[in-house]
Amino acid sequence: MGAKSKSEDDFSDTFSDDITRENTDDWGKEKNRKRESGYDEEFLGNDYIVELPKLSNSMVEDAARTKEGNYVLDYMHFSIAMSRSRGLAFYTAVNIDGNQLKRVKRSDKWEYDNRIDREYQYGQELYSRNDLDRGHLVRRNDPNWGSLEDAKKANDDTFHFTNCSPQHKNLNQKTWLNLEDYILNNTRTHGLKVSVFTGPVFRTDDMVYRDKYKIPAEFWKVAVMVKNDGKLSATAYLQTQKNMIDNLEFAFGEYETYQVPIELIENITGLDFNDLRKYDPVANLEVSGLLISDEKDIRL
Repeated sequence: MGAKSKSEDDFSDTFSDDITRENTDDWGKEKNRKRESGYDEEFLGNDYIVELPKLSNSMVEDAARTKEGNYVLDYMHFSIAMSRSRGLAFYTAVNIDGNQLKRVKRSDKWEYDNRIDREYQYGQELYSRNDLDRGHLVRRNDPNWGSLEDAKKANDDTFHFTNCSPQHKNLNQKTWLNLEDYILNNTRTHGLKVSVFTGPVFRTDDMVYRDKYKIPAEFWKVAVMVKNDGKLSATAYLQTQKNMIDNLEFAFGEYETYQVPIELIENITGLDFNDLRKYDPVANLEVSGLLISDEKDIRL
C-alpha cells in the first residue's frame, strides 16, 4: 500500500456505531421547507445495502452536531458529516438516479447551514481575493433528480458551505468530474443508479492559510454501482499532487487522479466503508494506485 499516511489521528482504534441523523425541518433561511430525504442506503436495491461510512471514535468526538445531537445532516438526496476542527466535511454521500435527472439553473448563492454553528463551516471569507475555488463535494447536478420541485431543492442544497471545500484552481476538474459520468454510463441495465461518497483528506501537515484555515491538498471519491452482470462494484479514487507510482513519496507536481484500493482511502481518512472492500476490483493491487488519464483506465 506504500508509505503510511500522515493523517490527523491514529485511526487504528475502534469505530463508532453511533450514526445519528438530523431530523428537523427548521434550517437555513426557509423556515417551513419540506424535510429532505437524505442519503438512502437501499437506493441501489434491497439486495445491495450500502451504508454510510462509520467514523472512528475520535472523529465522532470531533463531529459537528445539531442542537438535537445529530451529526449526519440530511439534504435532498444526499447527506454530510462535518468536522468541527476542520470546518469541512468528513464525507458527503449522494444517491444519483441518471434516469430522472433534471436540468436546473445554477444559483451560485452559497449559504451556511444553520443546523450547526457557523464556526464549524468554512465560509466566504476563506475564498476572497485568492486562487481558491469553492469546490462542490457533492456535484451540483448529482442530486437534481425526481420531481422538478425536488430537483430544485437539491440544487439549492448543494450550495451550502457544508458541501464546499477549498480547491486550488489547478485541480484537474475534468478527469475528476468525468469519473461519475463514466460510472453512470456503465449502470444502464440497473437503472443508471450510483451512490457516491466524496471528501477531503485531512493531514496534520496541511497548509494553514490566513492563520486560521487548514487547506486539504487531496480529495477522495468512492463510487458504488450494480454492474450489468448484477454484481456490486465499489471503486475508489484519489486526486493528489503526490506521485503515487512511487509509493506515495512526497514528490509534488501536477494534480493527478488515481484509482486506489478502498482500504487506502480508509487508512488516510479514518473512515470505515463497512464491507465495500469485498466489491473492490483493485483490492489486491500491488502498487499504490493506477493513474487515471481517461475512462479507459478505470477498472470496474
